[in-house]
Parts: sequence; structure tokens; C-alpha cells
Amino acid sequence: MKAMILAAGKGTRVRPLTYDLPKPMIPVLGKPVMAYIVEHLAKCGVQDIMVNVSYLHEKIESYFGEGSQFGVRIGYSFEGYMTESGEVIPEALGSAGGMKKIQEFGRFFDETTIVLCGDAIIDLDINAAIAEHKRKGAIASVITREVPWDKVSDYGVVVSDADGRIQKFQEKPKREDALSNQVSTGIYIFEPEAIDMIPSGEVFDIGSQLFPLLAEKGMAFYALNHDFQWLDIGSVTDYWGVLQSLMTGEVPKMQVPGEQVRPGVWVGLNTRIDWEDTIITGPVYIGAGCHIEAGSKILGPTWIGHGSHICAGATVTRSILFEYTRVLPEANLHELIVCNEYAVDRDGNMSRFSEEEDLGLNNARDRRYARRTKDSADAADEVDVETEVDAAPLGVVASVEQSKLSYAQ
Repeated sequence: MKAMILAAGKGTRVRPLTYDLPKPMIPVLGKPVMAYIVEHLAKCGVQDIMVNVSYLHEKIESYFGEGSQFGVRIGYSFEGYMTESGEVIPEALGSAGGMKKIQEFGRFFDETTIVLCGDAIIDLDINAAIAEHKRKGAIASVITREVPWDKVSDYGVVVSDADGRIQKFQEKPKREDALSNQVSTGIYIFEPEAIDMIPSGEVFDIGSQLFPLLAEKGMAFYALNHDFQWLDIGSVTDYWGVLQSLMTGEVPKMQVPGEQVRPGVWVGLNTRIDWEDTIITGPVYIGAGCHIEAGSKILGPTWIGHGSHICAGATVTRSILFEYTRVLPEANLHELIVCNEYAVDRDGNMSRFSEEEDLGLNNARDRRYARRTKDSADAADEVDVETEVDAAPLGVVASVEQSKLSYAQ
């Protein structure tokens, strides 16, 4: 059995998370969302996986390599070109165009192949879906789910008859124009004949172009309704919601990593929590090498990435902090995602640290804050232990007050 993962897009709807990461590399409980897909494919017996890449392609390729650590074989198809000066320019071909390029290069699609978007966590019974696809004699099938009517504009809408044969496909229609609330989950099954219908050398999309073409020509094109876990990260709001659900245990098979040091509080290695006047209400994950100062307040579900620093008096509520985030004294973060130099709320409203002085955030790798702290302490003839700790790399305990540098309970 073969599979293809679609991973060439820019992920514009999840910016700023994708300014420095391709969408399939967005972390979920500490590892890229695409890793869950590869692991599930391997579990279902898929051995060969092609991935089309373009934007920030090297980050996907360097993480997954040739797939040996997952027990599969992974190949890549880069979409773009190099200028005369040697600069690599990503230029995606569209989801269907990417498949066509792969097929013309090496005839990868020589048997029934499952194609998945690289931005969702699933537990679909792939073998059962393919068996149904073959029973119906389909050349193309879409795995579908029903969604609330107010969400249809976020998805490709499928209109099918009583047998599941697709009559019409609408790509992200307005609510008032939608003919159904049955939507594509971004999981497709194709026979080689479907790939043959994609024009060569063109930017071509699966949802907005290939599927309407199949429906118009009356091909054996089916919707397969299956009950399975589908955690879609289509937008910033989706990402925030998925992490909240996972942290609260709504997805039983996925557990918060780290060691549970108090009920609902998990930590990574070499993490320091000063518990005096500190309130932490789980579920909360605090990554490796973090420092939680005394007098801070963290209310879950909250994820704090490795190397982060929560200063005294700060409050963090139902938020997601990527690695090396410093929350300054008395700052109040409420339902935010903090990624690199940006903060974005659950509705997608974005702020940049350098442009918003009152955000109360900066980069925990910035030693200038630590030097200011040390200068203040020196003036009072005191030694600031935290300054020394910040200088230690992850996984290395500084010698100063070594007994206090673990999660002191």
C-alpha cells in the first residue's frame, strides 16, 4: 500500500506559526503534526510514502529523512526552482499538480494510493476505507464527515446520492451557497486513472479543479463516510482548540508528555518551579529547561514550551507558548498563542513584540533581561541565581544552588 502526504502549502491561515515553520511541522504535544500521520500510516501497513514539499521544505526533509525511524520509506518531490544566483525559490504546483509531477517523474501512482493533507491528526481505519473504495469500483474517493452549517465555508463541501456517488463538489462555499454540510476531511483515495486526468505542467488543485472535473464527467467518484478521530489544524482557532482538547484529555489515545509532579502538572527535564505563592491549576505542561518564578499564576489548559521563563507576578491562562518565551513580571496572557516574536489570540488577531510594548513578552534567550536582573541584585549585594541558570544550556544544571534547580515541590 502506498500513500502521499500533501505538504507544499504556505499555511497562510495559521500565521504567524508558519512564518518559520511549514504547516506540517507545527508542534502538537511536542512533535510535528505530520509525525502523527506518518506513524499512523506505518501502523496501518503503509510502507512507501511520497511527500510533495515547497515552502521551507528543508525543515520537513531534515526531520523525517528517508523514514527509517518510522519504519517506512519516504521520498520527496520539491516544487520550485533555483535562480541563476543560486537562490532556491519555492513555487507550489497545487495539490493535484504536485501529484501529476510525481507521476510523470517516476510513476509512483501505479496502484491504489491514499493521499492525505499534512495538517491533521487522524485514526482512520485506512484498510477499511480502501476496501470500501474498491467495492464501489471507484477511481477516486473522498473520506467525508458532517460539520455544523456555520463551518461549511472552511471546507470542501460534498454533494452525493444515496449510494455515496458524488454529484457535485464545492470548494469552501459561502454558508448560503452550500448544498450540503458533508465535507472533505482532506483524505482521498485515488486509482492511477484519476491521476491521468490531471493536466500536465499546470498549477492544479484537488478540491477546486480535479474533483469538480470528476463529478462533471460522471466518473466513479464516491464519498466514504467513516467515524474516526479527525483533529484538523486549518486555522489558528483550530490549533488553539485542538491543543485545549488534547490537554483536557478529550482524546484518550494522546497523552501529555513529561513527568506528572502534581495533579494535572507535567514537566520536562531540568525544569525549575518556585512554588512559593505560585498557583498552577492543571492541565499544564511545562517543558524542559523552564523557570517558573515564585508568585506566578498558570491556569490550564496551558502548554509552555521548553526554555521558557515565567516571571514573578505573571499570569498565563489557557495559552500555548512556543519554546523560549519569557513572560515578564505582572504580565497577563489570556488565551494566546505565542510563537517566536508574535502573539496571536484564538481569533487570529496578531501582535508583534517589537510593535506592542505592553504585551509583556520577549525572547527567553535574550540575555539583556537577565543582565538587568543581575545588576539590580548586585546593587543590593545579592547574587541572582536565575541569571546563572538562564546561561545553562538545556539539560545542563548550573552549579549555583544545584539542589533547587529541579521542580522543587
